[in-house]
Amino acid sequence: MGSTNFSFIGEETIGRQAFGAIAYRHNVGGFHGPLLHDFELLILVICDHTEEKLKIEHCASEGQRYQLLYISSDDLQQWVLSGDNPDVVRCFLQGDIIWDVRGELKPLRGQILEFEKSLREQRRFKEFARFLRKYVEAKQYSQQGYFMDAYSSVLEALQHFARIELIERGVRIENELWEQARPLSTSVSKLYEELVNSSETVEQRVELVLLACEFSVMSKLADCSSLLLRILRSRPEPWSIEELMKNPELIPVKDDLPVVLRKLVYRSLVRETSARWVRGNEHREILYWA
Repeated sequence: MGSTNFSFIGEETIGRQAFGAIAYRHNVGGFHGPLLHDFELLILVICDHTEEKLKIEHCASEGQRYQLLYISSDDLQQWVLSGDNPDVVRCFLQGDIIWDVRGELKPLRGQILEFEKSLREQRRFKEFARFLRKYVEAKQYSQQGYFMDAYSSVLEALQHFARIELIERGVRIENELWEQARPLSTSVSKLYEELVNSSETVEQRVELVLLACEFSVMSKLADCSSLLLRILRSRPEPWSIEELMKNPELIPVKDDLPVVLRKLVYRSLVRETSARWVRGNEHREILYWA
């Protein structure tokens, strides 16, 4: 970054909750994108706590127009886990530290990178769960003859599968997903090209990709579900679906958990048992173990 004077950045101008700031300048002449809008300079203000997510201010000082974005270290960890706001995470890791009152920003960068590595299993399972849901959805649409809806769902399924392949290669996922996947010659990038560029009918393209997705589900089911299988094996007693959905490691995928669990049962990777009476002894609750 150039020799811009950032003397206007300090506790008095950005608040007492802030303990640091990072500046990220966009390349002049390029497309700014949604994060920077039409500002060439973004300043991330790192706070102990923020009252609202992604608080934004547009400011000008000493002839410099810039956008202030207030975030906390907790926000960063949550986004690394969820995969949300990759642009903000990238700016935090790659921008210039311009104010660091407690000397914590460089160590915090290291913590975020280590946290990102430690979450690889959880993020892979999350993407696989979403891939499986969209695959099942696309298959249902296809069977009903709704091929444009099936096309939309299978395209989303491929996006989640591309993220799985990038995670397995240790690549940080950016917004430009297919530009990252294509140079790696991944199997999913070839399926993507087949889906969007083939001269076949929409129905034929969807059916072809669904067949390939079915193979991917079978080949990666156990490996990508290692997080869930590890939790199921962590105690001798079987688990209810309610207990699994409340497990801290599985909360980010709780909405997609049932479809993965049932697929694991169908493939005999997870077993089920009926043990407890529920609803006034009218039904037995199904429990799961591996």
